[in-house]
Amino acid sequence: MKATMTPSLPRLQAVIAEIDEANAHDPRQDIVAGGARPRELVYSERMSECLPRLYPDASEALRIAARAQHICRWQIPRQKYPLGREGYNAWRGACREHHASLTSTIMRRHGYTDGEIAQVVKIIRKEQLKRDPESQALENVVAVVFVEHYLDTFVAEHKDYDDAKLVDILKKTLRKMDATGHAAALALPLPAATVRLIDMALK
Repeated sequence: MKATMTPSLPRLQAVIAEIDEANAHDPRQDIVAGGARPRELVYSERMSECLPRLYPDASEALRIAARAQHICRWQIPRQKYPLGREGYNAWRGACREHHASLTSTIMRRHGYTDGEIAQVVKIIRKEQLKRDPESQALENVVAVVFVEHYLDTFVAEHKDYDDAKLVDILKKTLRKMDATGHAAALALPLPAATVRLIDMALK
């Protein structure tokens, strides 16, 4: 994927470190390798680990956007928004703006130009999905990380959902992806039951 800014490893590392520092304050904890770690810090590391598997030539902008995808998400609680699709969409929109704002401030502090910041914000907001290659790339990585690390837990926590409901939920995720994302998801070493659901959702 063609770079959208001049690579500068020290400032990129500084931005990543500051994103991680922010996410390290997440009061929610996930158990990873037997130990408790801040949830969004774990998520951001998984995003950065997945990105080069799908896009080994990912631009600096895309690398920052992937790391900042959920920066400080706990500061925008889902329960403050109404139940249902409209409330969910309003919450997601507020989260995207929050992530974009925090990331912009961090990047500006480390010398990125307005144009470079605007590119990262566009990716985080997933503007022009299906038309903008980097917005689409981020969506693919988000979905693959979900399938790889969170789907089985989601299914286990919703034992009241039948196959039809689970497949419908998966379809909403998979339709945002393109062929690259679908192939990456299906290549994961997933349990047979999970693969079966994904296969059903792709039909």
